[in-house]
Amino acid sequence: MNGNSDTDYVRLRLRLYFGDDLMLGPGKADLLDLIASHGSIAAAGREMKMSYKRAWMLVEAMNKAFRAPLVDSTRGGIQGGGARLTETGEQVLAHYRRLEQQVAVSGASEIKAIRDLLNVTSKTE
Repeated sequence: MNGNSDTDYVRLRLRLYFGDDLMLGPGKADLLDLIASHGSIAAAGREMKMSYKRAWMLVEAMNKAFRAPLVDSTRGGIQGGGARLTETGEQVLAHYRRLEQQVAVSGASEIKAIRDLLNVTSKTE
């Protein structure tokens, strides 16, 4: 935000639907990012304020949806568990992030046109 108004900040949230059942969107992409940075499904879920069960269910759904798993995990124990993105997981996340950037850049003028049509007074009242 540059300080002018709430409407100066525009957020694009891209969601890809593959058929009726499979979706890849910002939440799953963020979860993958956090698993990569924390090395843990539990820590990634905590940062996103979701339960471990919910985070694990999303990982399982993504792993089943693609030809190869996106996340590889090991159970805890004395050495502790962990998780990492597989090569396929890294590729899917990179493609998704590049697509987000491409849509934001190519759609910037349309986004601005829509933003310019907003009723700014109703946003600040």
